[in-house]
Amino acid sequence: MDVFVAKVQARPINGQWSLVKKIGEGGFSAVYLGRNLTTHEEAALKLEHKSVVPSILSEEAERYKSVESLTGIPKVYWYGWHDDYRVLAFELLGPSLEDLYEYCGCQFSLKTTLMVADQLLPRLRALHEREMLHRDVKPQNCLLGCGINGNVVYITDFGLADEHEHTMAREDDESSITRQPRLLGTARYASIRGHEGRAQSPKDDLESLGYMLLYFIKGKLPWQGLKAHDGAEKERLVMEKKKSLTADQLCAGLPVEFAQYMQYVKSLRRGETPDYSKLRERFQAIATREGMEYDNVFDWTEREYLKQVMINDSD
Repeated sequence: MDVFVAKVQARPINGQWSLVKKIGEGGFSAVYLGRNLTTHEEAALKLEHKSVVPSILSEEAERYKSVESLTGIPKVYWYGWHDDYRVLAFELLGPSLEDLYEYCGCQFSLKTTLMVADQLLPRLRALHEREMLHRDVKPQNCLLGCGINGNVVYITDFGLADEHEHTMAREDDESSITRQPRLLGTARYASIRGHEGRAQSPKDDLESLGYMLLYFIKGKLPWQGLKAHDGAEKERLVMEKKKSLTADQLCAGLPVEFAQYMQYVKSLRRGETPDYSKLRERFQAIATREGMEYDNVFDWTEREYLKQVMINDSD
């Protein structure tokens, strides 16, 4: 048994949470499966050591609290200290879209990709209307709910989230670029402005979502597998590849609406409010044209069903 888990079992967190096992780990924190000793309710407990200064978790807890009433945002149960650790207890979720992508053979169907987009566009709109940017939209940060919310896609991990201002700025405004560009987010899905170290706005979250949808439906993005000597060079090469591709090249072989989405998002000026409804309707138009119904039967749903049928047939 994990030594830390055993220690917490002897003195539960906040007098109510015991740790069962570690279920995730990041650069500055670890996530454990926890159980309420009174209600037996399970939760996710994120722990950050006191040596992390400034605290990322304390800011993340505040951001969760400010948006937890929104659909698709996990509920926060408690935040406080346990010995040398800051602890955030929040709603336990299911597998991430990255987990499910791998489970489905590293590619999603058009239908599943469209249904994911149909949920995530309203999620981002709701965050942006609360003047919050996620700034790290990626499959690992999008998880399914549990139980009756098993078909609901949640957005999690607000460690890099920040407020945004409703100000207009020229795209070539040098004052909005850091002297030493520093990637904020994850290179594979970051917006070009994120690579350049520019101040971000809602368009950047939407650009990251676009890359994520293309990753799902194509199975791979053009900048995956680039050879580089180190991380900094890799980030630069990824950024240059993103800049070199037109929307039509990036979305070749897909319904035209995908290229239209990328063109629209990249044409937005910083501070301009995106037309989320228009973007969602464009993707819905593909489903209508292809005779697809948004019935919450995802690729992983079908795979699980077929798996169960095979088990039953073998009995």
